[in-house]
Amino acid sequence: MRIGVLGTGPVGQALATRLVEAGHEVTMGSRDPDNPRAREWAAGAGDRARAGDFAAAAAGAEVVVNATAGAGSLAALAAAGDLGGMVIADVANALDASRGMPPTLAVPQGDSLAEQIQRAHPDARVVKTLNTMNGDVMANPALVAGEHDVFVAGDDAEAKATVTALLGDLGWPATAVVDLGGLTAARGLEFYVLFWVAVRMAAGHNHFNIKILGR
Repeated sequence: MRIGVLGTGPVGQALATRLVEAGHEVTMGSRDPDNPRAREWAAGAGDRARAGDFAAAAAGAEVVVNATAGAGSLAALAAAGDLGGMVIADVANALDASRGMPPTLAVPQGDSLAEQIQRAHPDARVVKTLNTMNGDVMANPALVAGEHDVFVAGDDAEAKATVTALLGDLGWPATAVVDLGGLTAARGLEFYVLFWVAVRMAAGHNHFNIKILGR
């Protein structure tokens, strides 16, 4: 599958690397087509890895992974060009740390970044996933001992099935994927990150996740 990963930070790097290892053709996109982090990643990730700007990453892709910082996600996706019909796997959180830690959300209650992306690209198929954990756990669930869950939310069943298959390529078993229904469920998923930050500060590490019991 051809996948565009938008974002050159730790999350984008971790996901892009694992997707290449799973056999996908991956282009890492950034604002600058000569971004040194993206170029360095592509040079070391093998023949199926490429780097370019946001538009180059999205061009010809079957799935676009939004791994940009949430505050810049709408601008990044706008720069990616026409995303009509495309599956957008949104893993970002729009955090505002301008007043220090802990952060707040940049998206008001009653909305979500994923829904803002869907409104900006009404013909795309947005699926919220993976935003409830650290980037290295997204790409390598074995970093957390025992069984734990990953969530998907979106209005298009076929798009969610595509994203679920990619989660399998990252190492998530089908039994770990919890479908929360429509894209409005992204509101809760994104608000959860505030609790995640509190747990991170208390635990002193990132290698934890959620397991739903009793189902």
